[in-house]
Amino acid sequence: MAESWRTRLMRWGFNWFPAYRGTGGRVTYIAGDWSEVRVRLPLNWRTRNYVGTIFGGSMYGALDPMYMIMLIKKLGPDYEVWDKAAAIRFRRPGRGTLHATFTVRDEVVDEIRAMVARNGKAEYQFTVDLVDAAGEIAASCEKLLSIRTRRRPQPASQQSEV
Repeated sequence: MAESWRTRLMRWGFNWFPAYRGTGGRVTYIAGDWSEVRVRLPLNWRTRNYVGTIFGGSMYGALDPMYMIMLIKKLGPDYEVWDKAAAIRFRRPGRGTLHATFTVRDEVVDEIRAMVARNGKAEYQFTVDLVDAAGEIAASCEKLLSIRTRRRPQPASQQSEV
């Protein structure tokens, strides 16, 4: 699916937002329905560590917010989505530009909605890999997200008096 004007603006916003910009990562694509996001992390003076490879903090930082934001957009305003846990495994040094592709299929969104409807909340784990140009995995990141329905504040007239 192609980028929409709205997702293109979001991509530009990500790439200029200081907290994300500082990771060295760049969002290169956001599908119009938020089902896919692509990120590029180059090896340069901002991302290079002491031994000349990509700094692990840059690797994680470039990946960190994507699944949470994708789910917020796909589930809509009736749901709260928070990062609950994360783990990253560094498999090989990043000696060049790395790429990650995040995907959230509609079946996963339906499954999450069903779990929340059944239990009042859900936890869902996603995995994404940072790969180099040869397709070798430099790092794998697991993100555990917590999802529940949004609590709407009650109007003052419906709140009980103390």
